Amino acid sequence: MRRKRLNKAACPIARALDVIGDWWSLLIVRDAMRGTTRFSDFHKSLGMSKNILTRRLRTLTGQKILELVPAADGTAYQEYRLTDKGRSLYPVLMSLALWGQDNAPTNGPKSHLVDREHGQPVRGVNVIASDGRILKAGETRMVRTG
Repeated sequence: MRRKRLNKAACPIARALDVIGDWWSLLIVRDAMRGTTRFSDFHKSLGMSKNILTRRLRTLTGQKILELVPAADGTAYQEYRLTDKGRSLYPVLMSLALWGQDNAPTNGPKSHLVDREHGQPVRGVNVIASDGRILKAGETRMVRTG
């Protein structure tokens, strides 16, 4: 069964999911934000099949979330690097991490998001109105343009 394309949807959430809406893609971006750059390191970290990893990396480079560049160490290898578009997914991943640590129970080891400099828990990712107010669910709406 082929997946329905959402790239022409008016809703920006639907369009975003069309680009990065599977867990493997988000986990690849997560690892790239942690410094992973090589295919073999993504494969080792994620434990996914090579053919799925190849497809996801191809999609992420095609969407300009990652770019393929010569290896930094001067070898013949190539590396995957986040683009500005890819780095702009940071608040999305942090929102998912914060939601997950509070709402997705586990029987295994847990991780918590902390500020690297001070080691203190991160409090949240907020949606800010143009006047500086923190907006909550129900205080926004989508307006069609164009």
